[in-house]
Amino acid sequence: MKLEIERKYLLRAMPRFPSTLDVLDIDQGYLPGVARLRHQRSTSGTERFFRTVKEGVGVQRMETEDEIDRKTFDELWPQTAGRRVRKRRYVVPNGDDHWEIDEFLDRELVLAELEFDDPASVVTIPDWLSPVLVRDVTDEPSYTNRALAK
Repeated sequence: MKLEIERKYLLRAMPRFPSTLDVLDIDQGYLPGVARLRHQRSTSGTERFFRTVKEGVGVQRMETEDEIDRKTFDELWPQTAGRRVRKRRYVVPNGDDHWEIDEFLDRELVLAELEFDDPASVVTIPDWLSPVLVRDVTDEPSYTNRALAK
């Protein structure tokens, strides 16, 4: 398992960001227990499939992620019925950072995430994000993807 350190922010609308590194359409579902499945399609046409286990809450969590094949994904996906989210992720460069803006396609919700190396890091909100930023929801369990899955 590796340590994942990230902050998550609630946005009132999609920001007007300067450019993107990638745009991903993501179907994510939660298996009974602690694992999730993710199917992502890039604008470049690349498809990838993952099985992930995250443990913990808040800024620091433990994460194990394995890329899986389509067959394994298709076999497991039905077990996620009723526990899924659909979103479009915009990977936005900002200096050395890569912000991820998640526009949920199955509800009216936009979240921004930023991963970093040190939990004591100070996050500087980019000018393009400030106008739509509502608040930091990192420590609010209701904004985890697992809690949002329906």
